[in-house]
Parts: sequence; C-alpha cells; structure tokens
Amino acid sequence: MIAIDTNILVYAHREDTPWHRDAFECIKTIAEGRKPWAIPWPCIHELLAIVTHPKIFDPPTPLEIALKQVEAWLESPSLVLLSETDMHWSVMKESIKKGKIHGPMVHDARVAALCVEHGVRELWSADRDFSRFKDLTVKNPLIT
Repeated sequence: MIAIDTNILVYAHREDTPWHRDAFECIKTIAEGRKPWAIPWPCIHELLAIVTHPKIFDPPTPLEIALKQVEAWLESPSLVLLSETDMHWSVMKESIKKGKIHGPMVHDARVAALCVEHGVRELWSADRDFSRFKDLTVKNPLIT
C-alpha cells in the first residue's frame, strides 16, 4: 500500500503551486485505482492547517473548499485512513530513537510510525526528512 504525505496533498489541492499538475495526477491515478492507498490522519489535519493559513497562502483556501477537497478524497473506495493502533507508542518510540528525532520532526515520526504500523510499503512525500526513518521506503512521485 502507498501512503500520501501532507505536501503531496497540498500540491494536489493548491493550483498555485508549481507541482500542482503532477501531484494532482498522482493522487487522481491512485484514488481511481483498485489497489488500496492511504492517507495518515495527521496529514489530513496538517493539510487543513496549511491550505487555510493566510500566512502560507495568499489567498488561503476557504475552509469549505478545503473540507470538500478532503471529502472528495474520502470518497475513494480504495482509500485507507491510517490511525494509531495499540502498537503505536512502541513503533513511534523506536522511530524517534533510531532517527534521533526531536522538535518538529516528531510529527514526521508519528506519520512514519502510522505507515509502519499499517504495513505501508511506500510513503509518497517531497520531504527529505523522512529519509531518517529506515523502516519506511519514501519516494517523491514528482521527480521523474
């Protein structure tokens, strides 16, 4: 299963980003396919925080439009939403220790742990910080 990180979701949603077309096509292809794909819940939360923030985007995405975007992705019958399991703390703690994680990167450790817990084989992300999590294969689908 492939999981999608926040930055790819943001690029797919925001037409004013230089990576919009490629990110939109990546998500469209995977969402319309039959194979399971995933979005970690923290990435949905972060997407909403980013695209509606007036200091990040001018103009920001109106909340109603951002919520409709999430709902459109949720309609994909092959989507799996990743949330914490009973193993979460032990998996996340190991990720934090192995990757020597601190500060804001704890959020990335949470996303990585969710992926590992759910058997995600690949996380699509443009964030190179995920390379610190050796138990997770990370691919930037926007680089060909």
